[in-house]
Amino acid sequence: MAKNLVIVESPAKAKTIKNFLGKDYEVLASKGHIRDLPKSSFGIKIEDGEFKPEYRVTKDHSDIAKKIKEAAKKAEKVYIATDEDREGEAIGYHIAYMLNKGKDIEKYPRIVFHEITKSAIKNAIENPRTLNLDNVNAQQARRLLDRIVGYKLSPLLGQKIQRGLSAGRVQSSALKLIVDREREIKKFIPVEYWNILGIFKSTEATLVEFEGNKLEKLSIKNEKEANNIVNTLKDLEYKVSEIETKKRKTKAPAPFMTSTLQQTASSMLGFSPRKTMQIAQKLYEGVKTPIGNMGIITYMRTDSLNIAKEAQESAIEYIKDEFGENYLEPKVFKSKSQNAQEAHEAIRPTQVKLSPNDMRNYLSVDEFKLYSLIFNRFIASQMKAAEFEIQNIFIANEKGKFKIGGRKLVFDGFYKIYGDKDRDKLLPEFKLNEIVKLEDIKAEQHFTEPPSRYSEASLIKELEKLGIGRPSTYAPTISLLQAREYVKTENKQLIPTEIAFKVIEVLEKYFPNIVDANFTANMEEKLDEIAEKKKDWQEILREFYEPFIKQIEEGKKNIPSQKVAKPLEGEFCPECGGQLLLRKGRYGEFIACSNYPKCKYTRQTDGTEKPKPKETDIICDKCGAKMVIKTSRKGEEFLACSAYPKCKNAKPLKEPEKIGIKCPECGKDIVEKKGRTKVYYTCEDYPTCKFSSNFKPTDKKCEKCGYIMGERTFRNKEIYECLNKSCKHRVEK
Repeated sequence: MAKNLVIVESPAKAKTIKNFLGKDYEVLASKGHIRDLPKSSFGIKIEDGEFKPEYRVTKDHSDIAKKIKEAAKKAEKVYIATDEDREGEAIGYHIAYMLNKGKDIEKYPRIVFHEITKSAIKNAIENPRTLNLDNVNAQQARRLLDRIVGYKLSPLLGQKIQRGLSAGRVQSSALKLIVDREREIKKFIPVEYWNILGIFKSTEATLVEFEGNKLEKLSIKNEKEANNIVNTLKDLEYKVSEIETKKRKTKAPAPFMTSTLQQTASSMLGFSPRKTMQIAQKLYEGVKTPIGNMGIITYMRTDSLNIAKEAQESAIEYIKDEFGENYLEPKVFKSKSQNAQEAHEAIRPTQVKLSPNDMRNYLSVDEFKLYSLIFNRFIASQMKAAEFEIQNIFIANEKGKFKIGGRKLVFDGFYKIYGDKDRDKLLPEFKLNEIVKLEDIKAEQHFTEPPSRYSEASLIKELEKLGIGRPSTYAPTISLLQAREYVKTENKQLIPTEIAFKVIEVLEKYFPNIVDANFTANMEEKLDEIAEKKKDWQEILREFYEPFIKQIEEGKKNIPSQKVAKPLEGEFCPECGGQLLLRKGRYGEFIACSNYPKCKYTRQTDGTEKPKPKETDIICDKCGAKMVIKTSRKGEEFLACSAYPKCKNAKPLKEPEKIGIKCPECGKDIVEKKGRTKVYYTCEDYPTCKFSSNFKPTDKKCEKCGYIMGERTFRNKEIYECLNKSCKHRVEK
């Protein structure tokens, strides 16, 4: 009997699920998208207002695709079990499309689960559904929108500002938030103010009222005013004029969703959003536990706060057993996001019986920290509020009034498991109208402070608040901003670089919708409406594309060059006398002559000159100019045309070395060549003769087809492998 085939995304998940399903099932991993838009071209065909994505099986997935196809032919049933979000739905769609050339997509049962446990997987197998094409179209619309912006706008920024720049809907809106905050900080003018501090025996108090004025906050602008008040208030008798006592509750927090997990892990554990999601992925896909290999948290990309009834019941039992019924207060939480996918769950442990202590010896240090955070937060969400007694003591006379504030924990509630970062500030026992002695009084100078820069956590909070992006996009967006060197991170703060200001200035002026938070958030809502069958995805693309392309064409004409070319005062070219300029290239700053390309003098900023190309008598076979010897970034010499950049002809300085083996295709010599990352072998007549191999050819013949064999390492063994791609017969050395 043929096995059933289950296709998931990650190898770790495949391994865990295989353990649950047994020998009647084969589980393979697609390792992400099998089909995607091409990297080297736009990849979208636009005809009569219709957007047709040109998906293809990616090179790095060709072997996986072949393996899945072969397994699917033998299988009785093929289950699509990719992640439960839109991205996962699209990955599943592309797998099904590949398997049956786009026909009868609905014949492949789609199974979803929020956790990787035996019961969840078996329940999913018993209750399959069909692929949700509305979710697929929502993901396609997002993918095509991002491709349109990336492929049309990024080259324009590279042309006008600096090579290697990129732009994107979510990325550029996030960058504008960071740049706007930095602008606020630069414009900020500190304002001086003073506080008056009274010390009554061992208790400090802040002045809240003076001379009968009912001031919520006393405004003292300079030292003179402050000293006048100090002189007025000292050497006077004070008494306790009022004692204010009230109860306050701190409610238990909701369980985590993606954004709050990333924020809390950043502030409490010091994890970047990317690191948090990488660790959470491992905990979700499966780790060793005392009861076998399984996923120990639910799906970590979610904006829902729902909790399964069974999970809540487990938490209730845990709280009763560990802390007593007095701590129990079951609750149902609802996400504030209008577009939250409520069919999903919040992030929680899959098995409450696996406490952090039970898992300590099965997890790495960072995995243990994150699991403890998720576990404790989930249990805390079903516990009672913490109760405090708040006390305010007012000490006054006819001239002024001081306030002393304190609090005391009366009932720890959810702090029992989640921890209390705020210590009690207990006050001395006071009686109403009690006379107190002023021990000391002093004025303290302060200055108002600018708004703080965004941290990764606070930026995610702001993106979520504004509706920019979705749970799966927060961490990649921040990582991309850092990788592109738009921002640098210092003391956990995101600081925009000079190039970030230039990019945002250009986008604000010529592409205001791309950096407008409202526009980006509205687009996210439209994508949600596609998933809900309320909008047509092609119509959404048309509405965006036509005005955007007009902006691109206008930008090509109207955007002035922003490239850095700063004159160096008093410094002139030693070759032609032209003004020297500080320029910025792809690999950093350098000094060049202003008469380029007539004069090609350059030097590094440290004063060292770039070596001049060595002249040769070799003639360029493309344009007739002389060839020169240049040095590559790897330090290797090569021949290049002296007419560069008009002629870009280049050749190796040395002829490739013959290895003493004849080409099996044409009989000429095989030569060894050096690529960017590795050595490879071709016929000396390449590309006329197409023979090429990554493995060193030998004089040994294949016993199956008679073709030549190459040397290689396979699974830590030295072997001979047939270089005939349709054979690939292997034998050990």
